Amino acid sequence: MNVLAKQKMTVDEFFAWAEGREGRWELVDGVPVSMSPERAIHGQTKVSAGNAFNSAIRKAGLPCEALVDCLAIRVDQHKTFQPDVVINCGEHVKPDTIVAPNPIVVVEILSPSTRAIDLGMKVRRYFELPSIHHYLIFDADNRSVIHYARDGGDTLLTRIVSKGVITLNPPGFSVEAQSLFPEQYES
Repeated sequence: MNVLAKQKMTVDEFFAWAEGREGRWELVDGVPVSMSPERAIHGQTKVSAGNAFNSAIRKAGLPCEALVDCLAIRVDQHKTFQPDVVINCGEHVKPDTIVAPNPIVVVEILSPSTRAIDLGMKVRRYFELPSIHHYLIFDADNRSVIHYARDGGDTLLTRIVSKGVITLNPPGFSVEAQSLFPEQYES
């Protein structure tokens, strides 16, 4: 990730600044941070995950949608993240929406440049938001998912899944772990 040295911005100032700018950006402690280019497996995994989640959501009849690479998560006044996939529930998001209004599940796919942030700061910061119940970190190279989930109290449950079913309740659906990854890389 490249950090752009500027004055500390608010999230709203950041969105105005980022509009029309090339590349993907996040705001970390008021400073815009450009996201590194992605490997093909990263993009292919996002698409596979989005398709698998949307299929499971439809099957469960839930008022939710999995959105790939588009909605930001507003963490606080000076921080916004751009997850690879977000499952937003409630009203269908309008076409001009840029911030997830009710994110329930967020997904980050590990890459060499973001590994420490995805496994560190983002775990804590995502769960500061009451609507987020699940944070899934995909290791596309190893076809496994680290699943952090609220336990109903102040504790996070953590498990690593490479085979079998991942249940996301709320919102109330399950998905086969391996369906989240592109088929051409199956081992």
